[in-house]
Amino acid sequence: MSKQQPEIKPVKIGNRYVGPGRPVYIVAELSANHRQDFDEAVRLIYAAKAAGADAVKLQTYTPDTMTIDCGDENFRHGKGSLWEGKTLYELYKGAYMPWEWQPKLKKVANDMALDLFSSAYDPTAVEFLSRIEVPAIKISSFELIDLPLIRCAADTGIPLILSTGMATLAEIDQAVVAARKAGCKALILLKCTSAYPTPPEDLNLKCIVHLSQTYHLPCGFSDHTTNAAAAGIATALGACVIEKHLTLSRHNQSADSGFSLEPDEFKAMVERIRSIERALGSAHYGPIPAESESRKFRRSLFVVEDVLPGELFSSENVRSVRPGQGLAPE
Repeated sequence: MSKQQPEIKPVKIGNRYVGPGRPVYIVAELSANHRQDFDEAVRLIYAAKAAGADAVKLQTYTPDTMTIDCGDENFRHGKGSLWEGKTLYELYKGAYMPWEWQPKLKKVANDMALDLFSSAYDPTAVEFLSRIEVPAIKISSFELIDLPLIRCAADTGIPLILSTGMATLAEIDQAVVAARKAGCKALILLKCTSAYPTPPEDLNLKCIVHLSQTYHLPCGFSDHTTNAAAAGIATALGACVIEKHLTLSRHNQSADSGFSLEPDEFKAMVERIRSIERALGSAHYGPIPAESESRKFRRSLFVVEDVLPGELFSSENVRSVRPGQGLAPE
């Protein structure tokens, strides 16, 4: 007999519990789609609410906390990248969100019963996010190998979400161990592919199941594809969190708009996820109320020819046919 897997405990983010058997926690990632316009950031939060998201996620960094201002080839995006030729500093300078906006946006979101949290990229961001009392802190795929940062975030006692793009299983293991040893009691892992956009053949969504079974943690999916199909598949595989970029329009030409969903598309994704949740149901056997009419039309035994007194029943004069008002075929 196989050893029973430990129960995966849900993680509480704000007033919601995230984990198996709970509704999928749907996160609208704003990233750079605010285009450094506070009013546009507010409109994105309203759009997230209208689309059915549970939470909005920001990114808390500045170009100087992320990198250095250097034009060396090593600090430039290469051929084939959405940001080809740009230095890291240029990209982050044009994409970051001013920190003073973030508590204001948190209030906007909370007033609409949306959670708002953020990704932290260095200890100053962790300290800032702790101070404004976000309900979760995310560590991005690129920072997963920064174990001191993970320990710093874990030390706050705030639930952590670790994204696993590019990571080997050994690197994921190191990150999980670092978080747990630093006192993290509430941890979620996200399957992620750090390619922008991600082609379907590079998703490897079966990792969602494997990660959950390996670490006995709620696991989800950070989606960088150009449509909502993968999010539905991830839900069917047991993802507890779906994170997807939201933009008001892909014509906005922000750093992330090319692989983001517009509000109507995001809403359709949410509706698909909720429909899949309902369809998955539970491991139930036996008739349900919706099948009561159909049960009448199962097979049963009927005498199909005239039978004289004393004549034996046979396969010619008795048949198993529909409906089910006769004797059971057994």
